[in-house]
Amino acid sequence: MATFHHISSQNLECPICLALFNQPKSLTCSHTFCKGCLQRIFQTQPEQQTITCPVCRKETPIPSGDVSKLQTNIPLSSLVDEVKTKSPTCTACEMDEKPPAVSYCQNCGKYMCKLCDSKHSSWTPFSTHTVTALSEILSGKVPIKRRLKCKNHPNDDKEFFCTGCREYVCLRCGMLRHLQAGHHIEEAAIHEEKLMTIIKELQKEAKSKTTSIENHIDFIQTQRNEIANIMRRLNNCIDKTYEEYIKLLSARRETLKCQVKQLSEKFEKELQAMDEESHQTIHQMNVMEELVANGVKVPLEKDALIAHDTLCENLKSFLGRDYPDDQSPRGVTERARKISLRKHVKVNELSLGELEGYTWDIKADIELPSKNIMTCMTRAPDGKMAVVSSKGGIHLYSPDGELQQTVLKDVSNLEIGFLSNGRRVVRNTKHEISLYTPQWKKLDVTFETMSYDEGGYGGLTVDRDDNIYVSYWESKKIQVFTPQGGKAVREIMCDKYSPWQLCCFHTMEKLILTDPSAVVCIDGNGKQENVLMKEGMDPFPAVCRDDSVIVAWVKHEEGLVSIDRYTRDLEHVHNFITDFKIIVPELQWYYLQEFESGEIAFCTTDRLYIFYVKCEVR
Repeated sequence: MATFHHISSQNLECPICLALFNQPKSLTCSHTFCKGCLQRIFQTQPEQQTITCPVCRKETPIPSGDVSKLQTNIPLSSLVDEVKTKSPTCTACEMDEKPPAVSYCQNCGKYMCKLCDSKHSSWTPFSTHTVTALSEILSGKVPIKRRLKCKNHPNDDKEFFCTGCREYVCLRCGMLRHLQAGHHIEEAAIHEEKLMTIIKELQKEAKSKTTSIENHIDFIQTQRNEIANIMRRLNNCIDKTYEEYIKLLSARRETLKCQVKQLSEKFEKELQAMDEESHQTIHQMNVMEELVANGVKVPLEKDALIAHDTLCENLKSFLGRDYPDDQSPRGVTERARKISLRKHVKVNELSLGELEGYTWDIKADIELPSKNIMTCMTRAPDGKMAVVSSKGGIHLYSPDGELQQTVLKDVSNLEIGFLSNGRRVVRNTKHEISLYTPQWKKLDVTFETMSYDEGGYGGLTVDRDDNIYVSYWESKKIQVFTPQGGKAVREIMCDKYSPWQLCCFHTMEKLILTDPSAVVCIDGNGKQENVLMKEGMDPFPAVCRDDSVIVAWVKHEEGLVSIDRYTRDLEHVHNFITDFKIIVPELQWYYLQEFESGEIAFCTTDRLYIFYVKCEVR
């Protein structure tokens, strides 16, 4: 039985895995291999639909790319099953009745029973032999390494290898046949050692290549993570831009609704006056009719008759007046009907549009507390307008022009800005920047700004991310600070223009700066994008809550102001105030801003002018 198992198993081993066949599959060349081995080979060439036989190198088509569809070598499979079910017996014993084998010596090439295995392991010359448990051989985990017997000389092992024929031979075959053919014969152990060296080199190279590919896979994962981060940032940017645009549209909607409310109140006031006048007429007529009716109660004589005649004449005269017609209230409705919303549909612009069919007029003309004090005007977050005084104090005005509060009375200021968390940033006459709480308490934060001697005068503004921009007209430079203070995080050079006043957009990193004769739009790096200029006029711009731009064009000597609205790309939209006459101040310094409620504030160094929507149709 052992001999049968020994002889059979020699021919039942897969040439690839060197273990007993497992689901043997035949190729078209008739060579047979384990299904799993063929599957692994096929996986190494996924671009092909054929498999190359490792023995004869002939091609075999793989149906639908599925190795399991190859023909199964049924006789070989049955023989393997039979060998697996017949446990080998000891080939080391000399007894006639061979006991079952429990192990196999790879060096001796013999199956051993429990007794032989014990003797084998205790004999010093065999201590270096490799002994494998039979269970591992039968399971296919460990292949049998044996020296085959020569067919021509059955008692001789094939202990040599012919490199020309690529086969193992016994000593006699090697000397008699292969050397005569000029072949090179070497000991099998030496050949196997060389083969092992080659295998180890290939394994080393494969491991190195695997490491390189794994590093490449890690790099791919790094790129995947980077792309995921980029996409996440893009999504966050989209969400942020969407929210900002919603805020802009909401702000513009509120502004337009405030204008509509002002128009509605004006029209209602006119109609209410007509309604009250009509009710007064009815009341007068009823009183006069009651007085005249007294004449029918008793006969009238002397003074009563004369008085009654007078009352009748008065009633006749009153009735002779023209009755109120519908023309006046209809006229009010006609003027309201002529007001419409002109929508803006432009590339890169986001706006609900403008109300048309009405005019703007002066709502308030306020004299400031002192002459020549205004250095800056900024929209406050609570709907007020902050007018900064160089002589001390920041004055807060309502949209109706009422002075509601004065803060920092003892501080001589130049500029003010408001952060998103309610804090205030103030630049004083020494060009020092300070932070204040919403309650106007000074915080312990310092900023390393340039002095007046270093940079000259300039403006101040705050962007959507609470970055603080400070400009210097002499050095033509803008410094950018964070609310944490310290040194500027970056600088923007304005080579062609001197930045006097500054405005930030709400949805993009762009600035509007005022040069003495031009309005300039620059990006976050100082690159000029758009410029506005008018001959003989000084411009003073402001960015509105919807990112549109309004510009006051001033003829200082004549004391005339015109205000136009532009897109954020400085494309003209419309003019809504033309040549408004102001009291000419001594200093040629002005500021323009928009209230949250939609009114427009224009400030000289002496006076504050507030414009609102008027109902008269153009």
